[in-house]
Amino acid sequence: MCKNIFDGKEVVLAEMLDAREKRAYRQRSLLERFTGASLLCATMNIPGPVKRSDVLAEVFERLIKEIEEQLSDKILFCKKLELETGDEYYLVSTLSPLDLKTVLVAIEDNSAYGRLVDLDVVELTDQQVTPISRTQLGLSPRTCYVCPAIAKECSRSRKHSVTEMQMAIAKLIRATGDFKTD
Repeated sequence: MCKNIFDGKEVVLAEMLDAREKRAYRQRSLLERFTGASLLCATMNIPGPVKRSDVLAEVFERLIKEIEEQLSDKILFCKKLELETGDEYYLVSTLSPLDLKTVLVAIEDNSAYGRLVDLDVVELTDQQVTPISRTQLGLSPRTCYVCPAIAKECSRSRKHSVTEMQMAIAKLIRATGDFKTD
């Protein structure tokens, strides 16, 4: 049976903003609960009003399994949330923030679906939730789905349409051969 990658409930900006606020609260709560630990917050990086579909949920699940296999003996806590605004995954690790980010960047860069997920590492510094960036590891920022430019620059300037970005995502997913999609 073929499935459309972007078949799912559409969400609006207010729902996405609420989800972001709740995610920030969860991050802070976990970092306060697990003092001195590093936190991964994983979300799908999907443009457009549909953030969750059967195909996207399966892609996310495969990435989570890969992460858990890589970090198996360094996990203090993990939890996955299945939300209309997009699945979220939280993992608290004994690794230092930089070491955790190093492992996750390798997954982002080498996994078939790594480009589709944001693997954000955060730590609590002076009571502030602080992200660890690729540039702190001496790496370049991530590139766009559609062109070789820096993804954040294309996003900020709205250089590409949602349709263009969704087509690039669909091409990436189809290229794996894992899914029969429309």
